[in-house]
Amino acid sequence: MINKENIAEYFKQLQDSICAQLEKGDGQGIFQEDQWTREGGGGGRSRVIMGEHIAKGGVNFSAVHGPMPEKISNALKIEAGSFFATGVSIVLHPDNPWVPIIHMNVRYFEMDNGLWWFGGGIDLTPHFIVKEEARFFHQQLKSVCDRHHPDFYPRFKKWADDYFFLKHRDETRGVGGIFFDRLNEKEGLTKEALFDFVKEVGEAFAPVYLALLEKNKDRAYTDSEKKWQLLRRGRYVEFNLVWDKGTKFGLDTNGRTESILMSMPPHADWVYNYQPAPDSKEAETLSLLKKNINWCS
Repeated sequence: MINKENIAEYFKQLQDSICAQLEKGDGQGIFQEDQWTREGGGGGRSRVIMGEHIAKGGVNFSAVHGPMPEKISNALKIEAGSFFATGVSIVLHPDNPWVPIIHMNVRYFEMDNGLWWFGGGIDLTPHFIVKEEARFFHQQLKSVCDRHHPDFYPRFKKWADDYFFLKHRDETRGVGGIFFDRLNEKEGLTKEALFDFVKEVGEAFAPVYLALLEKNKDRAYTDSEKKWQLLRRGRYVEFNLVWDKGTKFGLDTNGRTESILMSMPPHADWVYNYQPAPDSKEAETLSLLKKNINWCS
């Protein structure tokens, strides 16, 4: 029978495994670790890498607990009480603009009244959308989902399209991926079966991303392509600070600010009313930042 302690222990091992794979893929960078404690209960391990090919990346583990702040219980529409939350959260900002940004999160939440759920997902944010790479990414995620439930990929793909969306820009953050939350026994699967799914999502992260990193990390790029990368990073910042619920949850539960904001890129830019040249690869990327694209076809 799984419990919150062995779920948290698994997430710690997942953090170790992913960090080791990313260090090997980068070839130079080494993760620096900060261990921290939360005043209200629990703590975590924040790890940041600034390497040769990964300009800045964070792989964070946390397991926090304590009285649920009223603001959070109201937002989640659950009764007040004590909570426990654990998970791994990752954001990688590459150096080369032809390598995409990636985010992954897998998490578990429970209340002292017996309420529990899993959540998480992976999404890809290319600076330049390459259709074959978007197809590869989605096919890998679909394979993971299909091994656990035939409805998971279509449901979670749409959920990602809707969640990773900059409403104020009317554009998706990238090519999406999968996103899921509040997965519990109502799915018709046992807690163990849902945990197996979450584990496979987490373990798919490094091989999928390292394939894209290896393909593009040494690709030549121009100054204008680098400037475009900074603009797209700016969009990433906008989403995380304006719309991301994880950022808000962390700040509202008095989480560690440095760990919560590790998702920020090392450099970003905002150019007033920037418009890409017609028929450019930048314009093509903007045209593909839409919901409901079937990337697997």
